[in-house]
Amino acid sequence: MELDIGEVARRTGLAPSALRFYERKGLIEADGRNGLRRAYHPGVLDRLALITCARDAGFTLAEIARFLSARPGDEALRAHLAAKEREVDERVEQLTRLRDSLRHAAVCDHDPLVECPEFKQAVRRARR
Repeated sequence: MELDIGEVARRTGLAPSALRFYERKGLIEADGRNGLRRAYHPGVLDRLALITCARDAGFTLAEIARFLSARPGDEALRAHLAAKEREVDERVEQLTRLRDSLRHAAVCDHDPLVECPEFKQAVRRARR
């Protein structure tokens, strides 16, 4: 059963204009039309979840398009994905340090909070 553009938008949280944009960029493809509305195969939901995840991880639309059309022997793409993995790992570590400083700030009773030695140290760690 095909899903019309409104249903895909509702299920993914993406605006219909974003779906049309992704279609123009070749990231997704409509199966046809249901009256005047675009219709999509239900598998588009998984593809859009991957696109959203990749965008959240910092991939550009061009990088995502290349990834979506990748073939097993594309060594340059694999090297690029490995580099992107390292970037994501670094970002996760930075966010973890930030989370830890926020945890401390939430329970710290130092007055003022920004002068707390532990908090200052946590913030310095988060910047690395």
